[in-house]
Amino acid sequence: MILGRRHRAYWQRNLKMTALLLAIWFVVSFVVSFFARDLDSITIIGFPLGFYMGAQGAPLIYLVIIWWYARYMSRLDREYGVHQGEGEGDD
Repeated sequence: MILGRRHRAYWQRNLKMTALLLAIWFVVSFVVSFFARDLDSITIIGFPLGFYMGAQGAPLIYLVIIWWYARYMSRLDREYGVHQGEGEGDD
């Protein structure tokens, strides 16, 4: 399949955003968790910071990642003319 220039540009931008958001997900999921014991010396409202980051911070970051990706892709779809209107594509 031969892809046009606009199609390649669309997918290149899509893949760059996906890679960036996956990198953020990786840092939040694994890097912060790796240092959780070091953060336990700091307390917030009686809870260690490591617990707080796992219980409250990470899920909030995941929701922001999902929101940002949906917003970005909607804008990108409109920009490249592949946006589906409501009711379209619901086979």
